[in-house]
Amino acid sequence: MFTSQTSMQTSSFQDSIDVEEKDTDYDNEEMGYNQKIQLNCYYTIYLYQGTSLTLVDSSLPVEAEPELRCYISRRLSKGALLGGMGNIAAVELSVPEATVGCYCCLLEQERSPEQPDADGNGYVICLMGGSEKGLQSSLQTLVNLETEIRPYLSMWYEESVMHIHRVVQMVQGSISFLLYAALSHIHVEVTNADDRTKADVARFIKAASLQGLVQEDTTTASLYKASEALTDLVIDCSTSPPTLSNTVSNRFCDGWIQSFLNAAERCNPFLLRQILENFKLKAIQDMNSLKRFIRQAESSHYALFRCCQFLQGCGNGDVLLQNAHAEHRDLPEACSIIRVLDEFLGEQQAQG
Repeated sequence: MFTSQTSMQTSSFQDSIDVEEKDTDYDNEEMGYNQKIQLNCYYTIYLYQGTSLTLVDSSLPVEAEPELRCYISRRLSKGALLGGMGNIAAVELSVPEATVGCYCCLLEQERSPEQPDADGNGYVICLMGGSEKGLQSSLQTLVNLETEIRPYLSMWYEESVMHIHRVVQMVQGSISFLLYAALSHIHVEVTNADDRTKADVARFIKAASLQGLVQEDTTTASLYKASEALTDLVIDCSTSPPTLSNTVSNRFCDGWIQSFLNAAERCNPFLLRQILENFKLKAIQDMNSLKRFIRQAESSHYALFRCCQFLQGCGNGDVLLQNAHAEHRDLPEACSIIRVLDEFLGEQQAQG
C-alpha cells in the first residue's frame, strides 16, 4: 500500500485549488512574497535519546531554540512524531515572523536485535520558514555535521523549494505535461539548457513521481507495456518559453495547472512545494481506492462496475492502471480484472 499522512488526506486537492480564497492573508504580507522572494529560513537538529533532546546545531535565534525544543518534546511525548514520517505545523517562536511553518522529521537509528523494544535513538530535523503551507526536506544520512550537514541545511531552501518555483515559472501552463511524465515514468529530456535547469527539471520529476511508493518494483522494465508506446518528453530551452515535444497529459494533471500558476504568480515557493505534495497525495489516494476496488471486484460484479465508474471519473485512469499492472502482475485474478478495466477505459477514450 501507499503511505501518506492521514491528516492531509481530506480535501487536499481542493485546498490547493482554492489558494486564492484561502490564502488572502499573503496579499498583505510585505515580507517574503515579492519578486525577490526573501524569506527568513531556519533549521535545527536535535539528538534524540530515549526521552531527551540534545541540541546538535541550529540557525534559530538563541531565545527561540528552547521554545522549539519544548514544542518538539510535547510532540514526542504524545507520540505525534513517527520515525521516518514528517509533520508540518505552524509554530510560534521568538523570531521576526512570530509564527513560522515548521517541518519536523524523526530519523530513528536501527534498534539492536538484543533490545527490540528499547526506546530508539535518532535525530529530530526541523526546517522552518514561511508558513505551514509547504515545507519539505530531502535530508541525507547524518554523517559529518561540519563538512556535509551544515552546508546542506544552510541551502535547504534553495535545494528543496526553489527548483519547483523555477520549473513552474519556466514552463507555465505546460506544467501538466511534466506532471503526467512523472506519474507515467516517462523520460524527460532537456536540451539547450544550462546544468541548473536540467537539474531543476530532473528533481521536479523525481519529486512528483510515485516511484518507490508501491510495494512492487516499478522500474521502466517492469512497468505495464502501455508505457513503452510513450516517447520521451523533450523540453527545448532554445526558445522562451521553452518548446515541448511529444506532450501527453490527462484530465487529472490538467486540473492542477491553475493551482501551480496561482502560487507561482504570487511568488510563493513554499505553497508550490505543498501543491506538488498534494498533487502526489491525491494520486496516491486514487491508487489506493483503485486497489481496494480491484480486491472487491474479485468477488463482486458490482465492485467491478464501481471500478469502471471510478476510472471514468477520476481523470487519471490510464496512469492508475499502468501502476496497477506493475503492482499486481503476480496476482492472476487481479490481472484479469485489470485487463477488463483496461479494455473499458480504452473504449471510453475511443468514444470520447
